[in-house]
Amino acid sequence: MTHRFSRNLGAGDFGDLVNDFFGFDSGAQIGLEFRYGLLPGTQVGVYRTSNRDIQIFGQQSILQQKPDGHPINFDVIATLEGANNMKDAKSSAIGAIVSRKVGKFAALYVEPIFVANANTLDLAGDPDNNTTMIGLGGRVRIRPATYLVGEYTPRVAGYKPGPDQVSFGIEMRSGGHLFQIDFSNGRGTTLRQIAQGAVSNDTWFIGFNISRKFF
Repeated sequence: MTHRFSRNLGAGDFGDLVNDFFGFDSGAQIGLEFRYGLLPGTQVGVYRTSNRDIQIFGQQSILQQKPDGHPINFDVIATLEGANNMKDAKSSAIGAIVSRKVGKFAALYVEPIFVANANTLDLAGDPDNNTTMIGLGGRVRIRPATYLVGEYTPRVAGYKPGPDQVSFGIEMRSGGHLFQIDFSNGRGTTLRQIAQGAVSNDTWFIGFNISRKFF
């Protein structure tokens, strides 16, 4: 489950922010995802946000990092996304997820992604229709079950309105549960939403993610 609240954290003074319970009183874009492991290393899933975007995806592990073998994890991912419950403005994406664990305290991620038909907001005003972007992320352990996380997704070619999306937060694990509080200059959570850019470099939103893994 994902929540991205709509209040700009910089609007008004600190008293206004407290009165709005640091943004949690505002409306939110909510997302629900279900993913299933078909086979070892193979995942399929569906993710729907409250603005009626649906993203269907599949992910396949190709390489797994091993102390005496491969130095990285390498997955491929493909998605199909549509607005209005998959009735309108369909997009697709394909890419790779490259990650590496650094000891027991950190992990790094690089995710080159190509999004076809990312330009669903202003087809007439921009000659580019597709977006190539590279997700850059990291996770650092600060306590046995607590991590600092961050990501930056520069769009390197094609359709790229507005600023690139940046997010950071703190993540806590308990058994199969994960809870994350994050801050971002945009509210995008699907690949197409991220390709369409953030709201502003000066506008920040609070959000949270909750997930449960069934072993």
